[in-house]
Amino acid sequence: MSPQRRTRLATLILVLIAPNIHAQRAFSVDETTINDIHSAMRAGSLTCRALVEAYLRRIDAYDKKGPAINAITVLNTDALTIADSLDRRFRETRQLSGPLHCVPMIVKDNFQTIGMQTAAGNLALKGYQPSADAFQVKRIKEAGAIIIAKSNMAEFAFSPYETVSSVLPGYTKNPFALDRVTAGSSGGTAAAVSANLGEVGLGTDTGNSIRGPSSHNSLVGIRSTMGLTSRAGIAPLSLFADIAGPMARSVADAVAVFQVVAGYDPDDPATEAVKGKAIPNYSLSLVRDGLKGARIGVLRQAFEGPTVDPEVRAVFGRAIEDLRRAGATVLDTVMVVEMDSVLRSNRGGCNPFKYEFNAWLAQQGDRAPVKTLDEIVRSRRYHPAIQARLEAGNNVQLPPDSVPGCQGRQRVRDGLRDAVTRTMDKLQLDALVYPTWSNPPRLIGDLNTPAGDNSQVFSPTTGMPAMTVPMGYTRGNTLPAGMTFFGRAFDESRLIKLAYGYEQATKWRREPASVPPLK
Repeated sequence: MSPQRRTRLATLILVLIAPNIHAQRAFSVDETTINDIHSAMRAGSLTCRALVEAYLRRIDAYDKKGPAINAITVLNTDALTIADSLDRRFRETRQLSGPLHCVPMIVKDNFQTIGMQTAAGNLALKGYQPSADAFQVKRIKEAGAIIIAKSNMAEFAFSPYETVSSVLPGYTKNPFALDRVTAGSSGGTAAAVSANLGEVGLGTDTGNSIRGPSSHNSLVGIRSTMGLTSRAGIAPLSLFADIAGPMARSVADAVAVFQVVAGYDPDDPATEAVKGKAIPNYSLSLVRDGLKGARIGVLRQAFEGPTVDPEVRAVFGRAIEDLRRAGATVLDTVMVVEMDSVLRSNRGGCNPFKYEFNAWLAQQGDRAPVKTLDEIVRSRRYHPAIQARLEAGNNVQLPPDSVPGCQGRQRVRDGLRDAVTRTMDKLQLDALVYPTWSNPPRLIGDLNTPAGDNSQVFSPTTGMPAMTVPMGYTRGNTLPAGMTFFGRAFDESRLIKLAYGYEQATKWRREPASVPPLK
């Protein structure tokens, strides 16, 4: 080939590829969605490697440097290798590998993840890498996701109020205000997703820990009906109430992950409830005018009290009017009159943590660096803030099945679930709503001012589903607040429809100022 022809060929190649090179450089991961990513990939303007590299650059710039969000415990050293393999497959087939193809995900430190640390925030377990994935981790991998990093958590998921552990020095910061908490215990996942360090994330929720951090970080969080999603392979806090699920910047992204992780798992007996049953196509609930014709009740029992912040109350009042403007009928106020009597019917406490955590450690086999909770307590390799609770849990001598307080939990669940359902049926309600927290995010280190957590009672006790969605901001339009949609068991499709309708009507989510787009 003559030098002239080689020059012309090189010029032609540059002309052909230059638009794609420019588009990949121009693609911003800030506030992007799964649909944005997949559309760009199908158009040939984005590769999986370029996407993963973009998120890794943001992690490098913002997690330990700059604002030092401190949300990430470990990175996936294989992330770029996996990205390259997905790119090769896409070039060969022109097909995405699954619904989460090349979606960079942040996964909480208590999910078993092959090749990555699973420490539940505890120093005695630092560096432990399990031989099997948690069910939900396996599902997202099969759907094409890349776990780009594991995230910090409140140690052993004990605290709903702050995210601090012994496995990672320092607190995880709220990217909307670096002196504020992320709530707990999935605060690392929430801060990372909110700061655009990953596309979406997985958290766990025993009393609060998906919905609280989501509310504090202007995210969408889904706590499913008990039995719709598996907890197998997750270090437990209390299996009676533990749930795992998605945290995302949009309802559509949360639903995309939820679709993948919902379903029967033989390793989690709770999911017998959906064995042999088809899981709904939740994307059909992403209806822009989903609030039109809905009947919604304001559940003031869930949040009203003497310490409710007036700005949160005002933001929620505006949210109620937004629901009405979007076509919903809103009843104010709805009361579950039997609630107090049902809750009082069970006397005595229940602390199953030692027995359930020891069972999880036993499942890890010889790979685990410790074998019992007592060994962790004696090692003193834990954050001082949890010492009293850890020792109290370790001192429990009777297995849960023999403790009256544990024996009565299901009776309370059945009673309160039936009472809520009867109330909703009587008033023909599609959902109940309330502020996810009654107070703004606290200052880091503050354990004295009102916390405002409204998530501990209704959804965990009944086993019924709840979603939180951004509803605005307080303190000079700086601190996020969320609204909870709470509904009937296995009625996630309706909750998603309502939450999506509200999100599309208001669009409160915005990128935190502390983590702007990288140049």
